[in-house]
Amino acid sequence: MRTILVPVDGSESSLRAVQAAIKAAQELNGANLHVITVQAPIISGNVTRFFSAEDIQGYYQDEGINAMLPAKTLLDESGLTYQDQVVVGPVAKTIADYAKTNNCDLIIMGTRGLGSVTGLVLGSIATKVLSLTDVPVTLVK
Repeated sequence: MRTILVPVDGSESSLRAVQAAIKAAQELNGANLHVITVQAPIISGNVTRFFSAEDIQGYYQDEGINAMLPAKTLLDESGLTYQDQVVVGPVAKTIADYAKTNNCDLIIMGTRGLGSVTGLVLGSIATKVLSLTDVPVTLVK
């Protein structure tokens, strides 16, 4: 059975990637779907002075759940089973590491997310994932 990883960030591009992953899983007669959202770590030392580690983890989880909600709605409507997880780390490296650790056969992701730079032909996260993984990557526009 094939395993497909779909990183999402709540953007329209990532939702189109989820739709493509649903279609691929249906064509493969039920591939394992892993849906993750990666929260970039808060680097500022001032944050840790004012908030506990539990509060920061709670923040990551809340933001991740909000980013994943539209994707989960599509997946639930499809009837497919899937695993979802909120992960914290450098986004592109974390996606590549997750794919390797979980023996993913394919990564399906959007070309542009919710980053501050719009209008680029290919997003910086997608570009970095391509360079960091040996797993085939399907980019969805």
